[in-house]
Amino acid sequence: MKKNILLIVLAATLFVSCKNGDTRQKEGNENTTKPNILWIYLEDTAPLMGCYGEQLVATPNIDSLAMKGVLYTNVFMPAPVCSASRSSIITGMMATTIGAQNHHGSRTVESATYLPENIKTIPELFKEAGYFTFNNGKDDYNFIYDRKELYDQDYSYHPLYGKGGVRLDLATLTEKEPFFGQIQMYGGKEIFNSKFKENVTSPVDRSKIQLPPYLPNHPVIIEEYANHLDAIQITDEKVGEVMNKLKENDLLKNTIVFFFSDHGMRLTRNKQFLYDGGLQVPLIIADFRAADKQFKPGSVNDDLISGLDLGTSSLALASIPIPEYMEGRNMFNPSGTPREYVISTRDRCDFTIDRIRSVRSKEYKYIRNFMTDRPYSQPTYMDFDKIEFVGVMKQLYAEGKLNEVQRRFMSDERPSEELYDLKADPFELNNLAVNSEYSEILTKYRSILDQWIAQTGDKGQYGEDEAGLKFMLGIWGKECVNPEYDALRKKYPNFEGSLIYLKSESFTKVDPNFKGTPLFDVSANQVVNIKLGR
Repeated sequence: MKKNILLIVLAATLFVSCKNGDTRQKEGNENTTKPNILWIYLEDTAPLMGCYGEQLVATPNIDSLAMKGVLYTNVFMPAPVCSASRSSIITGMMATTIGAQNHHGSRTVESATYLPENIKTIPELFKEAGYFTFNNGKDDYNFIYDRKELYDQDYSYHPLYGKGGVRLDLATLTEKEPFFGQIQMYGGKEIFNSKFKENVTSPVDRSKIQLPPYLPNHPVIIEEYANHLDAIQITDEKVGEVMNKLKENDLLKNTIVFFFSDHGMRLTRNKQFLYDGGLQVPLIIADFRAADKQFKPGSVNDDLISGLDLGTSSLALASIPIPEYMEGRNMFNPSGTPREYVISTRDRCDFTIDRIRSVRSKEYKYIRNFMTDRPYSQPTYMDFDKIEFVGVMKQLYAEGKLNEVQRRFMSDERPSEELYDLKADPFELNNLAVNSEYSEILTKYRSILDQWIAQTGDKGQYGEDEAGLKFMLGIWGKECVNPEYDALRKKYPNFEGSLIYLKSESFTKVDPNFKGTPLFDVSANQVVNIKLGR
């Protein structure tokens, strides 16, 4: 793995930048023809494509997209897990601001989180502007919403995993322009496909894999990493299919395509954690319109971008005013100031309770661990699923076969603060928080986080309510080892694991005439209909 990426796409000009929030009503493209906006939206995918300098993969379609648009090299998500990140992206607001920070939260009547009346999601604003909207695949939002207010398509529902759009044939979009659409792709989760190995036409050469230094050179770890690269190659083929479909139906000529992932790859210290491996994602934006292009084709941008900026920037491209309450910026505002730092957060993921915050600039990463009583490697869903590389890491640690860097993450010790010099230490290995020479920098970043928590009212500081934790106890049972669950076990002695059957439930298509939104009622042990209204 090459952390110092050698980009295939070279450009002398860094073409676009972020904005401040004081000129929002004037933002956007003044073009009279409304552009189509299409998000190709991946899961769990690192920026390890050919255009990002990864030489072991063949990604001709993604590379071609980069050559036709802008490739962004400093894009970091607001959270390292699907639902919290997706809740942020679709609202343009930090999940911690709207109370959507806990993974698979707000999935029951008892634990429901509602957005304030004045807050509208990105697709709602597109609909109000006359756009046809759709999302082919999962939503995974941690708040209650009437999907018909967001998307013009049928959908399916699952009591734990939420709602997802029934796949819309892209050929039908010829009569639905302008459109704002999302095409969900499995990305790194292609590895879960039962035919994954068969789908890989040219597996990467395992003998040439170079792991980051925080991972041991073990066959199982190498295979996990290689599988991720192979999943990217499968994804590339699917990207090609989408682009061809758009061309065949004469849809591309008025379309701006975004290509990105919800967070980083699944591996130790990556997914669910606030190191770059869990937060950094690919982002390519290509404008296929003949006129009024926003970007220079084949250019590279190294501005700091937050995942919050994707929705707000999409609104700007469509000349839709960005609401003042949104925390995302318009990355295309030529008079704006690029971000100095990106804030990211991690809270409860599945049954694992934690609270971590980070501040990342181009130079430094500051991490604050609020729950130092529990180790980094406390049990997670990967232990429940018996993911092989997780077991190998724990075995190697127990046998004393990890080096100092690798051992640190597996130990019971966890510092309250971490500080990394990203220029000298791109893999975030040497914690400078204990180095007195960096005390001024530590104080600066500590202050930035404190101010952000106070200004945004970070809801993670208050802990999760009983209803949300009770649902997790019902779903995950004995896997819930954090002390917060102990009181619930005493209060509800027969509840532990009683809802585990929900994990294996199938998605059910919702009747198009259905009014309201389906939601699981824990007390009734069934899905009920919730009436909503703005």
